[in-house]
Amino acid sequence: MKSIFKSIVFLFLLIFSSGEMRSQSTTVILKDNWRFSKEVKEEASSVKFDASKWEKVSVPHDWAIYGPFDKEWDKQVSAIEQNGETIPTEKTGRTGALPHIGTGWYRNTFSIPEFKKGKKALLIFEGAMSEPQVYLNGKKVGEWGYGYSYFIIDITNDLLAGSENVLAVKLTNMPFSSRWYPGAGLYRKVSIVVKEEENFVQWGTFITTPDIKENTAVVDLKAEVKGNNVSMITQIKDADNNVVATQKATEMKDGKFHQSIAVAIPHLWSPETPYLYTAITKLYAADGTLKDEQSIKFGIRSIKYEPNKGFSLNGKVTKFKGVCLHHDLGPLGAAVNKAALRRQLTILKDMGCNAIRSSHNMPSFEQLELADEMGFMFLAESFDEWAKPKVQNGYHRFFEEYAEKDIVNLVRATRNHPCIVMWSSGNEVPDQYGAEGLTRAKFLQDVFHREDPTRPVTVGMDQVKQTMASGFGSLLDVPGLNYRVHLYEEAYKSFPQGFILGSETASTVSSRGIYKFPVVQQKEKQYDDFQSSSYDLEACSWSNVPDEDFVLQDDKPWVIGEFVWTGFDYLGEPTPYDEKWPSRSSYFGISDLAGLPKDRFYLYRSRWNKEDKTLHILPHWNWKGREGEITPVFVYTNYDSAELFVNGKSMGVQKKNNSTPQNRYRLMWMDVKYEPGTVKVVAFDSNGKIAAESEVKTAGDPYKIVLEADRKIIKADGEDISFVTVSVVDKNGIPCPTAVNELQFKVTGAATYRAACNGDATSLEIFHENKMKLFSGKLVVLVKAVKTAGAIQLEVTGKGLQKGKVNLKSEL
Repeated sequence: MKSIFKSIVFLFLLIFSSGEMRSQSTTVILKDNWRFSKEVKEEASSVKFDASKWEKVSVPHDWAIYGPFDKEWDKQVSAIEQNGETIPTEKTGRTGALPHIGTGWYRNTFSIPEFKKGKKALLIFEGAMSEPQVYLNGKKVGEWGYGYSYFIIDITNDLLAGSENVLAVKLTNMPFSSRWYPGAGLYRKVSIVVKEEENFVQWGTFITTPDIKENTAVVDLKAEVKGNNVSMITQIKDADNNVVATQKATEMKDGKFHQSIAVAIPHLWSPETPYLYTAITKLYAADGTLKDEQSIKFGIRSIKYEPNKGFSLNGKVTKFKGVCLHHDLGPLGAAVNKAALRRQLTILKDMGCNAIRSSHNMPSFEQLELADEMGFMFLAESFDEWAKPKVQNGYHRFFEEYAEKDIVNLVRATRNHPCIVMWSSGNEVPDQYGAEGLTRAKFLQDVFHREDPTRPVTVGMDQVKQTMASGFGSLLDVPGLNYRVHLYEEAYKSFPQGFILGSETASTVSSRGIYKFPVVQQKEKQYDDFQSSSYDLEACSWSNVPDEDFVLQDDKPWVIGEFVWTGFDYLGEPTPYDEKWPSRSSYFGISDLAGLPKDRFYLYRSRWNKEDKTLHILPHWNWKGREGEITPVFVYTNYDSAELFVNGKSMGVQKKNNSTPQNRYRLMWMDVKYEPGTVKVVAFDSNGKIAAESEVKTAGDPYKIVLEADRKIIKADGEDISFVTVSVVDKNGIPCPTAVNELQFKVTGAATYRAACNGDATSLEIFHENKMKLFSGKLVVLVKAVKTAGAIQLEVTGKGLQKGKVNLKSEL
């Protein structure tokens, strides 16, 4: 397929099949009854193998997140090409310094009463890290290469009806196979789907809308079906469960039913109004027997990419205010958890974020479901590596055999999500160089187009000069630039598409609540404590501070948006301390590894969140020993001007201006001298009237522990989590921003203590132990529900401190 876009127009409606098949189809999620071992050296696939002494686990499961941290785990000696390095050096925390290397075995014994002769059975893995080899009843039934891929194994001929089955999965994590913490184990769901012989093909239904008007939308549905002499009826329901359209199809072509269904007065899906419909699609035999059924959520919306104008959603020009997210969930590791994902998206929503890029891997189904529901556009990425290696045992080993299969599975499994507006076939791949790279880029893009002709394809390019010269960037539907702000103008003129995407931006580094002096803009700055300054002026040699991207977003209509690196800190890649120990997680996040916002959160919020006002002061005001020394004060706000006071004395009025990118987006008082007391900022509206006030006070000694839960009522499902922020205050209730007290945690009632995290990239404390030190005065405790409803209490204690308690509740 030729590159689709001189003017790129995509108008379509997307749906998502939840996998919840009623009536003649059954989905069994294999969550419990698993046994796991990383110690067994022999093959453990035999039915008779004794695994009774293995660890009992539930899936999703990440075996490595429990630690301990050790710099010897996957210690890599390499030159990071993406960082401009040419001389190999020792990288101690590059993949998180957690024990993910090695072989792990999982076994599960189960029975499927619904499985009878004449039925079909599919075993579905949503993520297995990595190189899974799968055995059923002692027989090898399948394998896969890519640990981030979803895949299906047909086990119809190997599943035993009416008796126990033994499933064994061998996973192998090679050293030097990743650039970040990949996790380990069956980190996403495993399920078995049992179908009638006549059925909807798994991931075989695709819906678009070729025409959307104010009064009607045409829903175009293609459903791949197994079986003859069958018919299909589709019912579409609105968000209130009212039937708004029904249609029957009796004729198949090439194994597919094709329906065009009119929906009157359509409610359009967008980040502001994430309206979801439901399609009930039923398959009937000639005698009227129901053979299969799908319950499908979907959203109606149109997208359009145009030269010199950019991206439009539902006819409205829209900029991507996006962040990149790795798949790990901090103290939970790679094991997917919907409550943790929902919390992340809630935090991002408050910041004004409207888009997410899965970096650099295939997103979980749960994340996409939440993006549909909560209103986030999505750039779904596939690979970090093609045929040329970045790391010794990376994806290049699988590219020739698996790349097409991996893309097919990605697209077919997820193309029905309204949130997805673009695909990415790669990130900073070394294949950007040379003719082979163009061939691979076209091959991958063509596979995406074949499977989904409705969305464009991008690649995150870091070698922009090379891709301008070679034609690589011109080939892409959407040219994605990773950093390289100085080349945006040249790339725009060189590439024919007429627009540029900031596929990866900023990579500013900071540590929550840590401030360094003097306050100057610097690159590759390192300190003895292995932290980075939260004045948000430090970046890497190849990256930049946020304000430089803001200028491009605001002044260039052909820059269609950005995806900031990153929304949250993640395990691994501790740049700029890749060679320092202990450093085992990133500093790039707008929020830290615990999900606690850094100061930078408010810089983005002041620009992105148009509904709420932002007025945030930094730094904290506890600087014993700095009396009389210059301690600059920054204010992140969506007001244009403000006056600063220190202990009642005015430091003057500052107004945003275009003299520098920082002066355009920040208010900065650079000559403030520290004296204990109160820093107060008074913001003015456009008429010069006082609009808002905020203040920061010097705290005394830590006195009392304070707890604040993100949710006080959780589901008694064994999976839901309440995230409790723990902080300490002085006798007057003022937060203590430099407190590092060690605290202990105790959970009683209908829940368990799951983990804690303080956001310190240098901490070697184990997440699941019930104690941890505060970092910059805060940490987060995770309280996990059991399957019994009831009252829950978290008690937090610390030496010399008044203890803190919070009462929670779980409900069925």
